[in-house]
Amino acid sequence: MQVKDENKFLNTLVDLKLLTQEQTEMVKIESARGGKNYEDVLVDLNLLGEEDIVKAEAIAADLSYVDLSNFILPPEIQKNVSKDTATKYMAVPFGFTGETLNIAMVDPNNLQALEFIEKKSGFTVQPYLASDAGVKNAISQYQDVSEEVSEALLNFDDVEPAAATITTDPEAGELIQDAPVTRAVNTIIEYAARAKASDVHIEPREKTVKVRYRIDGILHETMDLPVHIHTALVSRIKILSNLKIDEHRIPQDGRFGTTVDKRAIDMRVSISPTVFGEKVVIRLLDKSAGVISLDELGVRGRAFKIIEAGALRPHGMVLSTGPTGSGKSTTLYALLTVMNKPDVNIITLEDPVEYQVDGVNQIQVNNAVGLTFESGLRSILRQDPDVIMVGEIRDAQTANLAVQSALTGHTVLSTLHTNSAAGVLPRLLDMDIEPFLIASTVSTVVGQRLVRKICEKCKEKYEASPGVVASIKQSLTGLLPSKNSGVNASEETGYVGLPFAEDETFPLYRGKGCPTCSNSGFKGRIGIYEVFAVNETVEKLITGHATTTEIQELAVKNGMITMRQDGFLKALEGITTIEEVISKATED
Repeated sequence: MQVKDENKFLNTLVDLKLLTQEQTEMVKIESARGGKNYEDVLVDLNLLGEEDIVKAEAIAADLSYVDLSNFILPPEIQKNVSKDTATKYMAVPFGFTGETLNIAMVDPNNLQALEFIEKKSGFTVQPYLASDAGVKNAISQYQDVSEEVSEALLNFDDVEPAAATITTDPEAGELIQDAPVTRAVNTIIEYAARAKASDVHIEPREKTVKVRYRIDGILHETMDLPVHIHTALVSRIKILSNLKIDEHRIPQDGRFGTTVDKRAIDMRVSISPTVFGEKVVIRLLDKSAGVISLDELGVRGRAFKIIEAGALRPHGMVLSTGPTGSGKSTTLYALLTVMNKPDVNIITLEDPVEYQVDGVNQIQVNNAVGLTFESGLRSILRQDPDVIMVGEIRDAQTANLAVQSALTGHTVLSTLHTNSAAGVLPRLLDMDIEPFLIASTVSTVVGQRLVRKICEKCKEKYEASPGVVASIKQSLTGLLPSKNSGVNASEETGYVGLPFAEDETFPLYRGKGCPTCSNSGFKGRIGIYEVFAVNETVEKLITGHATTTEIQELAVKNGMITMRQDGFLKALEGITTIEEVISKATED
């Protein structure tokens, strides 16, 4: 849509701080020179993306705007406007305001389309301006995943499971590609990638096969499939992952890759036998996502300074800990971007390589040919490295090699599975690493979890109850600013705009639920962290075989902000909710 008053459009972009005055003058010059409208010039000069342009168009034309670029279209909303009508008029429903049906359109001034939709739906409609890409994204979801999979399996019969076990012979490749089960597997994966799911679970039950997606850390039931197709589904996934098709008694792990919407997706496959058959879990890694910074991950204040200092030391170990899926590897990648310089030789050993980082030598573990973490690390030490990243310390041999690497002048980054940052040091003791070696090599320890972020589109403020306020005050003793002393905690915590410790009530935030977040109130995730540096007092505890509790207490005494405290600070700033923090970070 092109606005009538283009000068008002440019002024709107300036008001939104999307363009500077100098850039608007350049746009006017290019428009006059090429005879193009301002919107086209902005695209040609790569100054703004489509959503920013459309948002400014809506404001300039006094229209409502909606961003559908990441919108998940609920099936119950689809029923109000047919796919044919949506495609014909580039208009899709995305929710209700009372009894009014909200319609996103590329051209909200198309009165003919609005009248037709009102007549067909039986509702009064409210038009919103949306981008072409946003509307197309919503239309592409009109047939939901369960319907598409069911449609793909219409021609499936009892012979299909046997046919699906054909090997990937080039001559048979075309046959396999056209098989109903193949189309079903492709559809399940494509929808998972578009929904930004981190995992797909295919679980056999007594009378059905359940497919669940993990989105923003929460498992959602997506569909039920007939139990008789389970064998064929698993066989197809095994073929893609180069696993043994006729092995059903032991767990198997594999991987494969595909492309969805021009995004390269890497998939790690885990297959385990259960009572009703083999369960499949596929972890999706979007290789096109790129590495994000420590600040974007949610590391703030003192914790940020400690991690950065540990990463820039010429030797020693930086260890990140947390459960599976807590973002440990992502934190290490963010550290690599800080350390990645032309005069530094960085070598990584990963399983799998999640992100490709320019300037970093990345090695993929391959157990099938004997390239394990242990053997790979031995090889890396002969490659003259300055920085070594080991994806995970899984056993005593790898732990010992990592410690020896740190002792011989290398900076080592790695991950461990423990419940807290303090638990890393006793865990290394359990791996038979001598206490004096741990004390002299480990420099920085990071504990982390992921919590869901409140959706920015439907965020609302509310007053915390007296009980919640008391709990927050107890947890954040000494971290909130004080009215009387004028102390501001922002330098220590990294958070600004916090309530005063003397306040009787605190403002908190939550998501009401909207089309952008599929009415969940959450969109995306962020980390909550606890970070401490190993100093002389911590070293003494380690050499004395201290417990996790003793190390935790000393770290807090030395100024460590715990995961729970960091989460509460993020809740006060409006990033997440108190309930989300409590569910992820247990009481310290």
